[in-house]
Amino acid sequence: MKMLINVPETVVADALRGMAAAHPDLAVDVENRVIVRRDAPVAGQVALVSGGGSGHEPLHGGFVGPGMLSAACPGEVFTSPVPDQMVRAAAAVDSGAGVLFVVKNYTGDVLNFDMAAELAEDEGVQVAKVLVNDDVAVTDSLFTAGRRGTGATLFVEKLAGAAAAEGRPLEQVESIARRVDENSRSFGVALSAVTTPAKGSPTFDLPAGELELGIGIHGEPGRERRPMMTSGEIADFAVNAILEDMSPHNPVLVLVNGMGATPLLELYGFNAEVQRVLAERGVAVVRTLVGNYVTSLDMAGASVTLCQVDEDMLRLWDAPVRTPALRWGM
Repeated sequence: MKMLINVPETVVADALRGMAAAHPDLAVDVENRVIVRRDAPVAGQVALVSGGGSGHEPLHGGFVGPGMLSAACPGEVFTSPVPDQMVRAAAAVDSGAGVLFVVKNYTGDVLNFDMAAELAEDEGVQVAKVLVNDDVAVTDSLFTAGRRGTGATLFVEKLAGAAAAEGRPLEQVESIARRVDENSRSFGVALSAVTTPAKGSPTFDLPAGELELGIGIHGEPGRERRPMMTSGEIADFAVNAILEDMSPHNPVLVLVNGMGATPLLELYGFNAEVQRVLAERGVAVVRTLVGNYVTSLDMAGASVTLCQVDEDMLRLWDAPVRTPALRWGM
């Protein structure tokens, strides 16, 4: 497989050096693997820290900045960051108002963030945690106990980040994050397997002419494998799987997310089909985001995330944000 890299061993460090050069408003510690908004800590504001394995860009480093995350901790490709990174990040961004850890429900992430929370609290940092577990495709897997955390992570980080920017206290920022997770559901589809730099070849076998329904963001198996379907058929399956698990009584935010190798031409076409299914099911849509936000390296495919929102949550979504990957209102 051809990749635009030097050697697999330096992929993450090289990416962090490039990120630092492109975004001077971020303080990027390449050696210790921590990305921090340069103006941190912000007096009187709760800080948000998240992280996870690299390979899902722009998640999480691309969401560091005013109105969203205070810091992000990138691990090696598809590998959890270590507690020392999270403790260092928490110490760098804590203004005394407390720190919220946003954790995707993968076993390594959960264990390491739990350990980091204990270590940070030993150093006098008040820490709260929220677990993102929005994927409706499978309940348990080799990587998780319970549902996987996927596209709703973006919604959690955005709305909780906006609440923190308003000066809300830690318990209220945590409450918003939990409300977002509880009101979000996701479903993903893979059209091709993912290739990691270390392996240099597809990590699982997905024959030509077939797709995987309900894939995880590391290439974990989904609900079933089928012959290739049309965009409309995939939208029917994905949206109906979500709506079988939730019955929105409020309007929804929609994220149509690319897995890394699907062009916007296809994603916008897929979004048209997602919007069709939602209209047929009587679900009102108030905002839609289309693009590559929670990716899986070079995997072709897409995911759909719905988050039902009330007026306060919608206002937090519309609040200003300035990060490398998400930016409006500033």
